[in-house]
Amino acid sequence: MELNDKLEILADAAKYDASCASSGAPKRSSEGKDGLGATNGMGICHSYTPDGRCVSLLKILLTNFCVYDCQYCVNRRTSNVPRARFTVQEVVKLTVDFYLRNYIDGLFLSSGIIQSADYTMEQLVAVARELREVHQFRGYIHLKTIPDADPALIEAAGRYADRLSVNIELPTQDSVQKLAPEKNVHTIKLAMGNIRLKLDEKEAEPRAPKFAPAGQSTQMIVGADASDDARILTTAETLYGSYKLKRVYYSAFSPIPESPKSVPLAPPPLLREHRLYQADFLLRSYGFQARELLPASGNLSLDIDPKLAWALAHREHFPMDLNRAEPQMIARIPGIGIRNAQRIVELRRMRQVRWADLTRLRCSMKKVAPFIVTADYRPARDTTSSDTLRRAMADVPQQMALFPELQAA
Repeated sequence: MELNDKLEILADAAKYDASCASSGAPKRSSEGKDGLGATNGMGICHSYTPDGRCVSLLKILLTNFCVYDCQYCVNRRTSNVPRARFTVQEVVKLTVDFYLRNYIDGLFLSSGIIQSADYTMEQLVAVARELREVHQFRGYIHLKTIPDADPALIEAAGRYADRLSVNIELPTQDSVQKLAPEKNVHTIKLAMGNIRLKLDEKEAEPRAPKFAPAGQSTQMIVGADASDDARILTTAETLYGSYKLKRVYYSAFSPIPESPKSVPLAPPPLLREHRLYQADFLLRSYGFQARELLPASGNLSLDIDPKLAWALAHREHFPMDLNRAEPQMIARIPGIGIRNAQRIVELRRMRQVRWADLTRLRCSMKKVAPFIVTADYRPARDTTSSDTLRRAMADVPQQMALFPELQAA
């Protein structure tokens, strides 16, 4: 098979893995005669650097042959899809050639399981080793690790890769047993734990050998089983706390041709995936706990974002006086982010915060209005019901009627 034909098959086969978007890689330079590739610490693969550049990875599978028969996977053993396999040298050649053509800044490499977990992991490590040691490649490398592989192989992968990921795929052991019988949640978490131990060792001893400086991540599929958002988000919270994951990625289940009856025949709403990402961000950056964000139904609201939903469910905290409130509580106000919360605290050390200050900070005034008090502003209707506010937030004309001062915002 021609290399271009393999690339077409194996790039398409990799599109279902959402966990390649990454950040936190160490800054490297390609200056000097022996250097190839460069990266910075802000973002790789469809992310934006501080100067506004969008950078990307070559995202491929080493092979889409697989001995596993995971029911949600297009590359499962019983799936009727075209198959292909790269050699180690072919992946290296593609990565170097694409970099020299300025197509990519790095590589995301995953694979189906061939022969055995150890054999597959050896192949993945061999690609990264040749790029680093033979070609002096300094770009970003993200390797998908095989949980059942020898820990020594995963340790070797961490010496060459910027980030490692171990996909848990489904949030419960029961779902894994039903839809991915060859996999085991305990084995997956054991691999995550071993990676965390290596990361902790490096953090405790800076002179220790380099190991996955951008940390580890994982992915959960949304809508392939009956798990609600409560189960998914609670699992994510546990993974963050137990394994110091940099990110949990969420991928809406996409029905594939000839899907087995064990999985849904229709995809979940894409907005559900989006709401999980929003809630996840609140867990990681705002100090929320999963239980605070989850309604009694177990699923996040689709019509409003999780932060607004929390505020509407906890009206006892609002309207909040920006000149008195704690910084962490200011960041919980809809329409005000962490950075602006910090700016507000800095401003009030010099003088009282006013409505115009929020406008200059480019806060989302339409969301902010019902929830704040400033030196010159208080909501006209503190007693407006949460249901009324919810409808207003989803409908701008109604919102303007409730809060006429927004007409000038």
